[in-house]
Amino acid sequence: MSISMFLFMTSFNLILPELNDFITVLGGEDKKGLIITLFTISAAISRPFSGKLSDTIGRKKVMILGVAVSILISLLYPFVLSVGFFLALRFLHGFSVGFLPTGATALITDILPEDKRGQGMGIWGTFTSLGIGVGQALGSYISMKFGLDNLFLFASGFTAISAVLIGYVKETLPVRQKFELHHLRITPKDIIEPSVFPSAMVMFLTAPASGIIFILTPDMSKFMGIPNKGWFLGIYVISTIVIRLFTGTLSDRIGRRKTLILGTVILIASLIYTGLSQDVVNFTLASLLFGVATGIMSPTLFAWTADLSAADRRGVGSGTMFIALELGIMLGSVSTMITYNSTPETILQGFSVGIGLSTAALVYLIWHLKYRHSAT
Repeated sequence: MSISMFLFMTSFNLILPELNDFITVLGGEDKKGLIITLFTISAAISRPFSGKLSDTIGRKKVMILGVAVSILISLLYPFVLSVGFFLALRFLHGFSVGFLPTGATALITDILPEDKRGQGMGIWGTFTSLGIGVGQALGSYISMKFGLDNLFLFASGFTAISAVLIGYVKETLPVRQKFELHHLRITPKDIIEPSVFPSAMVMFLTAPASGIIFILTPDMSKFMGIPNKGWFLGIYVISTIVIRLFTGTLSDRIGRRKTLILGTVILIASLIYTGLSQDVVNFTLASLLFGVATGIMSPTLFAWTADLSAADRRGVGSGTMFIALELGIMLGSVSTMITYNSTPETILQGFSVGIGLSTAALVYLIWHLKYRHSAT
């Protein structure tokens, strides 16, 4: 399942570093922020459906639907001739991410022992982060070597292999229902799982940092003369994997909240450092620091969500967490349309929203640790 997730994450991250230039060529330079925003809107919209379906018809069927959408949309990108068509595809592509990770995370939660969730989510998160980093690191290289149209074909191919691997995964939902139209009827309880509010709040407040990173770092690479626009995230993935070798069981030992406080402090520092970076060396060191922060925080947030979710609500619980993730990324990416005007002088200003919201997450975690009783 982890290998499948790695390939899936690689597939749609392959194309991300080239999309700023792609939309610019189409005449939509002022709409760069929508590249991530539309993607995350559709992913968030689909979460309540994927969460409910995951808890009714099964984890695997939800995942298969996600990869099918991803393969189809990747094959359509080469036919884009207008900004409108491109943005429509970005919106539709988000539905794939709304389905596969939700079902996959519920399945992983089903099979992890309670006392090893932090470690297990660390392994799971490592493959996820590896997919993000490898995809963005390879995307520009493949585009330069084989052309942009073939880059989209590579993305589709990675997703197809991911689908094959899902076929070998054993379904973990014990009682499954046959799909019926009423399963698509969504009520408030299908959208939000109240028990996971604490972890979802931290996710929502820290995820904007990633949305900002996705938009600004490809441009920063270009400003610094780095040919590979995915340099930052390619380096970051090395850091996040290494740190998980040492901190994989940290939250199992000292608790989720204390671990998240440490990770959030490092996240804030990494955002400030990245915004101030003006050369390749500091830009690279900043990406390593960002990797340390996400390597600590990501598995801990998912382990905390698993702790807080009832066994029969894990699909909705993981869906709630991903809704928070996508809304946060959307908020971060949209903020760049206001704070950043595609010039080096506005880079630090572009990071300001992420820094502010991450600081709010730190305050919330300290308050929650002090005033809320919790086993984690």
